[in-house]
Amino acid sequence: MKSVDAPFQQIIDPIAGSLVLSAICAALPLILLFVLLGVFKVKAHKAALASLLLSVVLALLGWQMPVGQTLSAVGAGAVYGMIPILWILINALWIFKLTVATPWFEVLGRTIRSISDDMRILSILIAFCFGALLEALAGFGAPVAITAAMLLAAGMKPLKSAMVALLANTAPVAFGSVAAPIIALSGVTGLPIHDLASMIGRQTPFMALLVPLVLVFIVDGKRGVKQTWPVAVVAGVVFAVAQFFASNFLAVELVDVIAALATIAAVLVMLRFWQPCETIGLPTAAANAPSDDVRVRTGAVGDDGGLEVRAGASAAAASLVVATSPIDAAPVKTTRPEPRQVWTAIAPYLIIIVIFSIAQVPIVKAWLTAFGSVTFQWPGLDVTDPEGNPVVAQLFKLDHLKAAGTSVLISGAVLMALYKITPRQGLQIYRETLLQLRWTIVTVTAVLALSFVMNLSGQASTLGVALASTGGFFAVLSPLLGWIGVALTGSDTSSNSLFGQLQVSAANSSGLSPVLMAAANSSAGVLGKMLSLQNLAVAAAAVGLAGAESTLLRKLIGWSLGLLVLMTLLIWLQSTPVLGWMVP
Repeated sequence: MKSVDAPFQQIIDPIAGSLVLSAICAALPLILLFVLLGVFKVKAHKAALASLLLSVVLALLGWQMPVGQTLSAVGAGAVYGMIPILWILINALWIFKLTVATPWFEVLGRTIRSISDDMRILSILIAFCFGALLEALAGFGAPVAITAAMLLAAGMKPLKSAMVALLANTAPVAFGSVAAPIIALSGVTGLPIHDLASMIGRQTPFMALLVPLVLVFIVDGKRGVKQTWPVAVVAGVVFAVAQFFASNFLAVELVDVIAALATIAAVLVMLRFWQPCETIGLPTAAANAPSDDVRVRTGAVGDDGGLEVRAGASAAAASLVVATSPIDAAPVKTTRPEPRQVWTAIAPYLIIIVIFSIAQVPIVKAWLTAFGSVTFQWPGLDVTDPEGNPVVAQLFKLDHLKAAGTSVLISGAVLMALYKITPRQGLQIYRETLLQLRWTIVTVTAVLALSFVMNLSGQASTLGVALASTGGFFAVLSPLLGWIGVALTGSDTSSNSLFGQLQVSAANSSGLSPVLMAAANSSAGVLGKMLSLQNLAVAAAAVGLAGAESTLLRKLIGWSLGLLVLMTLLIWLQSTPVLGWMVP
């Protein structure tokens, strides 16, 4: 073990000088994390802390990272977990709880249901279409938190709302947050951003074709696909075509905005001329049944609003399922509220879009970049890679005014004024939000600390080099590397920063296209986002089921791996003469 203050140079094969043994050891924290969650059903925060502890031990004893720098890496990851990820989640959930505290939450539910009486169609409109629009502007967990809450308001069960929101947050992610993942990928690889955007735009649209069909299957099984495949196909095709066209011929920053708006318009137009033969999912209020994990039943109207919570259900969860209802109950026609009520009910989301759009105005964006963000060397870190180059991860970018979470907070303040919520009430709801998210905060900070320790100690690089050493077979392993990166960090941007240059170096050594392999890291990586512990925690907390992360993981891992296999097949074919013509 090295002294505390000594500079640290990463070692690729520290375990007995063997790359294979070193890679196996480097993978142990990730294996432990998934086994604890998926097999032993350990609470997420406990699993994250256990994996972090194992990674720290490996960094100290295996990779010979100094004690001080190891602890500093833990601190950097924990702070990054707070800003931007938790800063977005806390404020997004706060906005949702502000609406729950007013009559406009119920009006929002009626407004959403008035668009369509079918929960399967709403899953496409809200999670796939509107979620893509939120991803374009915010990202970092906000789309999952907001769309899961909206589906809950529309009447979907909590667990199913979280599943749908997580799985829908795939196709738009590579171009999300105003193309932040691609900009980061271009920055670390030196490849032209247009080439990367064009290549990714020739991969993710194929995934977009499938996602709406998967969503309706999750909501209603084979019957859902059989009865609603026309609108699911239209949504997938329009999004895919728009994403391809915008990424190849227009500004990369606008890809998701264009694709989302085009898809929303297409679906709404189609619903004027077509409806499924059977409506599923909207019972009368008296028929509200137990949710997946939280049992809530309606009772006599009284001081508690007619809700009686059975043993084991949390008050927070009860407040979130006021308007929920199960699939397969007898449908009723929902009356559309008055136009003024509709606009007021959807105001939270309109305000968010307006605030984020203002933040992207060039002059505003330039001001926020100059005064709302600061980049500095994280204290206590002096890390170089095996070639002696400084590791980028030790440079910490702290967005305060520029952070997406700050924009969400401002949106909440505007909403308080519109809904006439007093500052005292707003602060009380914020305190309740923090209390509800207390274990989620532990989970997210622990997972990001794990990510930073693995990255800075060299464990992540060891894994990457081991995969890259397979030669031409790397075309098959490249997508897996991106998938692991996003599953670990919860961010396509972070995964691209972590493995982007490694993908290019391996491609050059293997005779593969650097643009193709770099793009594969991002396109396949987004399929791991639904399994990342911080995003699972975001979704679970957003629907009032904190602690259900392991359940979500078990239900989604099959879909994630299945889509990864299809994406890997596409990327492999693009590395051969069969589809090689698709590479710019």
